[in-house]
Amino acid sequence: MITSPHNDKLKLIRRLRERRHRDREGLFVAEGEDLVDAAVVAGAEPELVLRAGEDVEPRLLDEVSALGSGTRVIGVYRQRLSEPRGPVCAYLHGVGDPGNVGAVIRTAHALVEGTVVLGPGCADPFGPKAVRATMGSIFAQPLARAELDATPAPRVALVAHGGRGPGEIEAPVTVALGAERQGLPPEALALCDDEVTIQLRPRGAESLNVAAAGAIVLHEVNRQVRERTWRSPPVSSPREGMDAGA
Repeated sequence: MITSPHNDKLKLIRRLRERRHRDREGLFVAEGEDLVDAAVVAGAEPELVLRAGEDVEPRLLDEVSALGSGTRVIGVYRQRLSEPRGPVCAYLHGVGDPGNVGAVIRTAHALVEGTVVLGPGCADPFGPKAVRATMGSIFAQPLARAELDATPAPRVALVAHGGRGPGEIEAPVTVALGAERQGLPPEALALCDDEVTIQLRPRGAESLNVAAAGAIVLHEVNRQVRERTWRSPPVSSPREGMDAGA
């Protein structure tokens, strides 16, 4: 039982609140039983797990919590990053809100197969708020850090005006999402092969949260994939063909 705030494991958890330490050590923290359980399901081995009342005094675990509330379990895990790959990439550029980054990771994990790619100016997906927003998808959804030109083509940009409807997007594809106010910069738009726009009702809100917009577009990609699968005729096995010709 850990009874001292100077314990090395507690010191590590404190350090990992800051991105520079997370980047240097390649580790991140997940707080709460739901996230630690999600790691088990995904097969993510922890560097360490501390449970209140079993491994550490509850008061000390609360003190190292980054979420501002009491927690019963904290785990430390190794960051996993891959190369951008499809069939569907969700590319984020300048999305600085960690909650939005985490929500897109969760949405991509739920709807499409591929990679979430973090471009310049994005919040750290391994920060406490982003990890919490993924609701455990941080352990299963492939992530990459790269520029847009490193993602697979074709690339489709989500823009506020002038693009075609998102229902026409088909995989394989990279969907590029920009910051809510600025959108994608001109140099990113120049790398895209097409643009899509989500049509809003005339007297509603002027814009969508980037995580909500990403969910709509990725749902449309998912729908196209499912419809294409349903339309495909069943493939006969060689044995079935022989029987039919006999």
